Formats: sequence, structure tokens, C-alpha cells
Amino acid sequence: MCNGWSILALSHLIEIHYKYILRSGGRLHKTEKVCHKHYGLEVQTIYAEQDTQPTLKMGDPIQLKDDGNKFFQAGDIDKAIQCYTEAIKVCKDKKVLAVIHRNRSACYLKKENYANAASDASKAIDVDAADIKALYRRCQALEKLGKLDMAFKDVQRCATIEPKNKTFLETLRRLGAEIQAKLKTTFSTDSRVQNMFDILLDDEMEKEKKEKAANNLIVLSREDAGAERIFQNNGVPLLLNMIETGKPEMILAAVRTLSGMCTGHKARTMAIIHMVGVDKMCSIMAIDNEEIALATCNLFQCINDSLTGGDKREYGKEEALVLDASKDLKTILLSLLEMIASKKVSGHGRDQALNLLCKNVPRKDKKDQDNSKALFTIDHGLKKILKVCGQVPELPDQLPLTDNTQLIASVLLNKIYDDLKCDPERDNFKDICNEYIKSKIDPNDMDKTIHAINTISGLLQGPFDVGNALVGHQGIMEMMVALCGSEREVDQMVAVEALIHSSSKMSRASFIITNGVSLLKDIYKKTKNERIKIRALVGLCKLGSAGGDDYSLRQFAEGSTEKLAKQCRKWLCNPQIDTKTRKWAIEGLAYLTNDADVKDDFVEDELAMKAMFELAKSKDKTVLYAVACTLVNCTNCYEKKEIIPELVQLAKFSKQHVPEQHPKDKKDFIEKRVKRLLKAGVTSALAVMVKADNSILTDQTKEMLSRVFLALSEDPRDRGTIVAQGGGKALIPLALEGTDAGKVKAGHALAKIAAISNPEIAFPGERVYEVVRPLVNLLSTDRDGTQNYEALRGLTNLAGYSEKLRVKIVKEKALPEIENYMFEENDQIRQAATECMCNLVTCKEVQDRYLQDGNDKLKLLVLLCGEDDEKLQLAAAGALAMLTASQKKLCTKLTLVTTQWLEILQRMCLHTNPKIQHRALVIIYNMLDSDNSELGKKLIESEMLEILSVIGKAEDNPKRQEGIDVSRMCLVKAMELGLIKPFSSPS
Repeated sequence: MCNGWSILALSHLIEIHYKYILRSGGRLHKTEKVCHKHYGLEVQTIYAEQDTQPTLKMGDPIQLKDDGNKFFQAGDIDKAIQCYTEAIKVCKDKKVLAVIHRNRSACYLKKENYANAASDASKAIDVDAADIKALYRRCQALEKLGKLDMAFKDVQRCATIEPKNKTFLETLRRLGAEIQAKLKTTFSTDSRVQNMFDILLDDEMEKEKKEKAANNLIVLSREDAGAERIFQNNGVPLLLNMIETGKPEMILAAVRTLSGMCTGHKARTMAIIHMVGVDKMCSIMAIDNEEIALATCNLFQCINDSLTGGDKREYGKEEALVLDASKDLKTILLSLLEMIASKKVSGHGRDQALNLLCKNVPRKDKKDQDNSKALFTIDHGLKKILKVCGQVPELPDQLPLTDNTQLIASVLLNKIYDDLKCDPERDNFKDICNEYIKSKIDPNDMDKTIHAINTISGLLQGPFDVGNALVGHQGIMEMMVALCGSEREVDQMVAVEALIHSSSKMSRASFIITNGVSLLKDIYKKTKNERIKIRALVGLCKLGSAGGDDYSLRQFAEGSTEKLAKQCRKWLCNPQIDTKTRKWAIEGLAYLTNDADVKDDFVEDELAMKAMFELAKSKDKTVLYAVACTLVNCTNCYEKKEIIPELVQLAKFSKQHVPEQHPKDKKDFIEKRVKRLLKAGVTSALAVMVKADNSILTDQTKEMLSRVFLALSEDPRDRGTIVAQGGGKALIPLALEGTDAGKVKAGHALAKIAAISNPEIAFPGERVYEVVRPLVNLLSTDRDGTQNYEALRGLTNLAGYSEKLRVKIVKEKALPEIENYMFEENDQIRQAATECMCNLVTCKEVQDRYLQDGNDKLKLLVLLCGEDDEKLQLAAAGALAMLTASQKKLCTKLTLVTTQWLEILQRMCLHTNPKIQHRALVIIYNMLDSDNSELGKKLIESEMLEILSVIGKAEDNPKRQEGIDVSRMCLVKAMELGLIKPFSSPS
């Protein structure tokens, strides 16, 4: 016992409720022990003190039953089932057999194998209809299987046999309520469906009421029970009648209702396919109405998802026979391929058919060896896709197209080509393309010839290698150059576009510079057609930028590219010119902005930037790639090769070309350009671009948008602007889908925003939970240190926001990576990891990891408390304070992991930083409040008592008050434990 503490000094102590928070902070939680009572096995002996588990003995059913009971009590359910199964095989006594079946039923309930549990219980009931345990077990199994009425009957019999059993009465009441609710819902749904059908079938009913009824059907169809009621109430024929009215609003409602009915239900989907017919669905999608085409596309996608794994129901043995969907899927694929080359199909319908093929033909995962859908599409539809690419809208008798159709077709070609696994497959693809082009080139029919050239343009925008090989064939390039000199404007336009697309490689560009620049200049000067003029200009822009950002590889004379860019900006800002033509001005800028002078001029022209952003938000999505390229160039966020000085010197010595950086491509110029782009509203434009249709928004475009976002979020002061304009939400899909590099860049930008923003504002609603995975992916050791650091900071902020987010971080398996970085040599990364762990330790799963033996997790935290870095100390001490408050066992474990624990705690208690001192004193209080009385004695017998006395006697000080209060609480606790006595002065 220790004396000497004045009772006067303790007289003003008050009880303080405290919590400890680092950054966004953690909470201390009390754990509750809840006792669960369940209906156990019929066992006569409790083997509470048995040290060894029973061994399996064969032959004697009674012994096997007893062994099964022992295994069940020991928690080894699988071995218990094995014993009972063996006993059933050899048992001849019906009554014993009934008990074994009943016991095995309990095992199956534990394993959640409810069908077998019900079956075994039934076998016991067959022997003894009043077997109350078997009846109740069957009731439990049937309830889980959804057979509430049968479960109710079983528990009703149980309650009749034992009318005072509270468990039976409670189950009876609960099941009765559930059955009533289900019946109410069913009858209510039936009446609602019937009422809606009556309204829709009534020709005299008001239009508004009919539309409302149709929309109510859509909502109802999205619930599984509602979809089933519609189907059972002869709903599909009615929906077909709605379609036959020809009224767009009725067709839309019917199609959307069918989509809901087909979602996640394979059997119902197959029935609907056969009732409606694939041809009928295709004819609906062919209508010249964008909304209807999109809704029908969604219907086809729901059908495809349900038939290819979207339905998780178990249909039993008949599934392979009755629900074979391969024939229906093949029929849908053939029908879509027919649609894309049919003149009866509208442009919107063709777009959606191509979108469906883009999404469902290529493999989702390249590890999957089955690319049969791609091979089937090549055999039955490649020429049809090439036909779409070759369409020239200015010529008569062409397929109906939208602004986006031909680009989607090019994207589809690229995806199919990428999906091929070997050279013979790729050679077959090239041969079909080559054969198609040859069949179209006819010197006597210029329309067919420019169709062939336009097809090559489509291939150059898709699988470039295939298009490039065709351009290299004898006579093709010469024909393109010759067409530039044609008198027909349409020939010039097609030829110029083909030249633009084919000059993507330096070797090809140098050939055209030699052979085609003069022609393009002549076309530009002589033609009066703005559409051709701007295309010729873009051709010159592309050739002028063939050297990329290499200042020493300028193709044209000084100042030429600036003049071309000025003309592009002039066209871009002219609202009198149609959107499709203005789009080409952005194409020109996408090439010319490789030049730093052009970049600087462009960002100075706010009207031009805003005009580009408005075009990016328009319905014509073919402009997305060019806008993304322009922004990547302006922010210099393209992939740069590392320049090694030694190799530069070696190249100069051997008289090799050495790339040179433009003076305006240095960091300060880039930062100014980023600020101007943000001021002009680039973030809102990017947010709209991200929402574009997936087929046009290719993975490459997504990667470029991710790069731009990362460049924009470099300065912490700009991140608030990005969040305010919807950048946080827009980054989430970019971080989850696309190329690996694109996902990493988007994840990095997300981490930067998440680190300093309020998650509730930056990622509203449920979106915040989607942010966790991209950030966890950045913790991989494959990522660089900056990405690791930013990800840890982002996760720290999220972990301090809510318990749900902490659980999400744990579920994404981030803990091992965070713990790994707590050992990191880099001080910043180690600090960030420790801060993140500090905010996670309120999670039960995290606390359990610290309670486990055989690791150094707790030791590391204690040692980090002894580091010189104050921020690191603060985080480690915060984590330790919360852990010892939540798990009292850790108070004892803390003293065993290292001999330095007391010295470290004493140093922290004397720390000049009041926050560190406060956390240390909380740890001391938690140790005194633990279940280990020896721990308190050890603390009080050390110098810790003197330290606590000095701090506790100090005058109240707002800056250090938290520490003073906790030290006084420690002393009061020590008095309560009888470790110290109050000092009383003589009267």
C-alpha cells in the first residue's frame, strides 16, 4: 500500500465520461454477452470434462449413435453426421432408428442443409407421430425452405402436445403473423395487377390513368413476387396488346415491365422469350425512337444475364433438360447480327444492337478459354459489321445511321479482334476483311470504291493493325491520294478522312507528308464546302503533329501549327456550323495540342474551351476520344518515358536522335493550364463524359479521363472544386472498370480526394462504400510509394467516418496490407498506416487480431509509441488506448510483449504534447481498470504513481485538462483498488 495522497487534493474530483479520437476518431464499445437457448439433442450424459474426442466405431448402432452425440456436443458436425449415417445403415430397431434420424436432422439444421433436415425429421415422425423434437426440427427446416404453412402445422402440433412451452407458443405466433402478411401481400398484389389490367384494357379509360397503370406495372415487375403475379395473371399477352397499340408510352411501359419480369429468373425468362418471340423484340428495337430502342436493349440484356448466370435459383435435376438456354442465346445473337445490316432498322435500333454485341460477344475474362461467341460472330456477322463501317450517308440508298453508329461498329470490330486467341483466328479475320474490301473496289463504280475506303477508315479506328495492313496493300494508298483530287466532294471527304485515320504511325505519316500534304493544302484552299475544308485541315493538323511532343521533330515550319490551331478554335466557337463538322475541329486540336505553344494558346481561349466542353456533353459521343486526347495533352498526363542522362549522352555521342522538351511543358506552365481548365468547368464535362454509353467510352478513353482527373487533383486546393462539380462520383466507375493503368490512376485520384474531403459530401449515399475497393487495390506492393501513402490517408479518413465503412475496409482484406506498411521504413507511409489502424481498432474483427497469440501486432504498437515522431506516437497511442479500453485482456498482454512497456508509457505520460500525454494516461487508466490486480500493483509500485501525482495535482489548464482529469481518475481508481490510501493531516 502507498500513502501520501492528500484527501483535500481529491475532494474536487468529478467523474468524467471520455472518448478518444484521432483524426476522425474511434469509439469505445461495451460488449454484451447474450445467452442463446436452442433445442438440443436427446443426450443422457454431458461430457463436459472429456479431454479427448470419441473415435469412430463401426457396427454397433447404439455406440455409433452415442459417438455421434459426443461429436455433436464437441461441435464436429461432419463427424456426427458420419456416425449417424453409419448407424442408420446397420440399425434394425425402428425406435432407435427414429432417434438417430432425429439427431441427424439436428446436424443438418446446423449445416443449413434444410431439405435433408426436413427429410430426416419426417422419417422420425413416421415412426412416432408425437415425436415433439422431430416435429419442431421439421418446423425449423420447413420455415427456412419458405414453406410457412407446413411449418405452422408442425409447430401447432407441438403446442398441442406441450401447451405451456414458451418456445412453441412464440414460434406459433411468429409464423402465424408471417403467413398473414404473406397472404395479405399476395391478395393485395393480385388485386393491384387485376386492377391495372382492367384500366389498360378499357378503351374508354382516360389517357392519364392508363399511363399511370402502365407505370405501376413497371414498378411491380421489379419485385419478384409482383413479376410472378403479372406472369400468372396472363400478363404477357396483355403487354403484347399494349405494344400493338403503337403508342410510344404504352410500348415503353410494356417493354420495361418485361425487363423487370425477366430479371434474375431463368425459367420465367425462357417462357417470355417463347411467348413474345425474339423477332418481335427485334422489331420493337428497330423502331425509330431512342427511348424505345434503349429500353428494348435493356430487355435483351436482362434476358442474356438471366440465361447466362444471373439467376441463382436451384431448379433441381430437371434444369439441364428444361432450362437449356443455348438455343435461345444463339437465336438472339443471329437476330442481332441480322439487325445491324438491315435497312428496316432505325439508326437508334442499330446502335443498340451493336451495343449488345459489344457487351456480350467478347469474353468478360481473358482467362476463360471459350471465345466461341467471337468466332461465331466473325463467321456469321463480320461482313455485316464491315458494311455498317463502309456506309457513306451522303450517298443514296444507305442504311439509317446516327452520329455514333459507325464508331460503335469500329469499337465492336476491335473488341472481337482482341478476343481472338491465336494467329490462325486473327488471319481468318484479316482474310474476311481483305476479301470484303476487294469485292467492293470497282474502278467503274466510284460509289462502291468509296464504300471500301470508308470501311478501311472504320477498321483503322478499330483494330488498327488490320486496317493498317489493308492500307499497305498495293494501290490502296495511291487510290486514297487520287480520290483527294476527285471532282466529287463526297469522294474528297471520304479520302481525306481515310488519310487522317491511316497516318497514325510515323512511317505512314512521312509517306503522306511526301505524297499528300500538297493535295490536302489544295483541297483546303480551293474547296468551298466547309465539311471538306475542316477535314483537310484536320489532316494537316495530324501530319503537323506526327512528332508528338518532341520539340525537335516538328514536321512543319515554325508557327504553322499555331495557325492551324487558331483556325480550329475559330470553327469550334462558331455556332452556325453543325455539330458534326465542329467535332472535326476538336479532332484537329487533339493532334495539334502535342505542341506546347498550341496548348498554351488553347487554355487562354476560354470560349474555345467552353465550346469543347459543351460538345463533350452533347448527344454525339464520337467526340469523346478527341476531347480526352486534347485534355491529356493540355495537362501533360500522358505516359512519359524516363530519360536517363547517361543514355542521352551516349545517344548524342553516337549521333542518334534525342527527344527535346518544349520550355512550356515544364511544371509551372502545366499547373497554370490545369487552373485554367478547372476555371472553365472541365470537371462537369468529364462527369458527363463518364456517363456515356459503354461501347463508345472505350477502356482507352476511360484511361485518358482517369489521367486527366489525376492531373486535376494534384493540388489539394483544387480538390474541393472537383468534388463540387461531381468529380468524386465520376471517378468511381473509372476506378472499377477499364484498363489496369486507368483503374490505378482513377483510384489514385480518388485517394487524393478521399484523404481530405468529407466522405458524405464527396461520395453521397451508398457510393462511399464503392470507394473502398479502389483504395485497397492501391495498397498492393506493385504500386509506388506515393500511391500507397495516398491510399492509406484516404482509408484513414473513411475509417473515421462510420462503423459500416470500417467493416467494409476489413471485408476488402485491407488489414494485412495496412499492418505490413506499419513496418515500412518510409516515415510517412508508416505514420499513415498507423493512423489508419488507429481508426480501425474499434472494429471487433481488428481487436480479435490483436488478441490472437503468435504475432507481434501489439508489440509493434507499443514500440511505435516510443518513436520520436510525434504524429506516429499520437496514432499508435490512440490505437493502444482504444484497444485496451475495448479488450481488457490486452492490458495484460501489453506487459508481456516487450520489457520496455513501462518505460515507454512513463515517457509518454511526461510528454510535452498534451494529446500524447492524454492517450498515455488513458492506457494507464485502462490497465488499472483491467481484471488483473497485479497489473495495477506493478504500475503503482513504479515511478508511475509519482508521475500521476504530479499531473493530478497540477492546476486546471484548458490546454492540458484532459490529461489532468484522467490522471486524477487513475488515482481514484488506485484508491478504490486499495493500492493507495488518502493522506489525512492531524487535527
